[in-house]
Amino acid sequence: MDVAITGASGLIGSALAANLRAGGDRVRPLVRGPSDDPDAVRWDPAAGTIDADGLEGVDVVVHLAGAGIGDKRLTAARRQVVLESRTHGTALIARTLAEMDTPPRVLVSASAVGVYGSRGDEVLTEQSPPGDDFVATLVEAWEGAARPAAEAGIRTVFLRTAPVLSAKGGILPRMALPFRLFVGGRIGSGRQWMSWVSLDDVVGIVRFVIDRDDIRGPINVVAPEPITNADLTAALGRALHRPTLLPVPPAALRLVLGDGRTDSLLLASQRVEPAALVEAGYTFVHPRLDAALASAFGGAA
Repeated sequence: MDVAITGASGLIGSALAANLRAGGDRVRPLVRGPSDDPDAVRWDPAAGTIDADGLEGVDVVVHLAGAGIGDKRLTAARRQVVLESRTHGTALIARTLAEMDTPPRVLVSASAVGVYGSRGDEVLTEQSPPGDDFVATLVEAWEGAARPAAEAGIRTVFLRTAPVLSAKGGILPRMALPFRLFVGGRIGSGRQWMSWVSLDDVVGIVRFVIDRDDIRGPINVVAPEPITNADLTAALGRALHRPTLLPVPPAALRLVLGDGRTDSLLLASQRVEPAALVEAGYTFVHPRLDAALASAFGGAA
């Protein structure tokens, strides 16, 4: 199998590329700068350019690139950067694939559970309507940018991914740091729901949807056990052998991170379930949080 990947150097992309290569598949990373990889394909989403010839013969495109929502304070300027990095790159990929004489059989495009907004205790599946905050609006536009590929008949799958738990990067090292310093605790009331997924399962789910011709549209990439922030706090304390006595007041987080990141990422309540994956028969590597954290940390505190 010949697979092109944008964001191949990121947390998910690098793990996916390694998994594919280990299985004998060819990986063509899309890169913005010089590369020693003979299979690399040049593209520049900001300039709207891509080496379409380099994608000839590709069976699958996995599009993961985009500026991180939680990486920096969500000022108005940063919101625009995040929006453009996700919609412009996705639109470029989708248009390019739609215009190919022999397009790939499937486009697997990154998305996020943030599309549902903050919904309290409501159970959310792929059939749930979107929310109305910035992240929800962003994700709707992000998925909408892939429309040319879907309209051209390319099977298109949107990975509505929850926060990925891996000690190698993403949200987990930042969440773990206060616990390592003995100041970890629940955020606010701790009653807000959080969906999550292990890195092993993200890779497994990508492989699963590539092979299943009947899967298209949005897929919730989440473990089957959503948890509350209080439950997450307790599990992190157990995994790192640290106390969890000090609650973190929302006002302190807003002061440090800004309202956008605090309200959209840390205080939002999203009880998302993987209904489509369960129906399709995917078997989770890490369905339970304690085991996922133990695997991520490798038993090290």
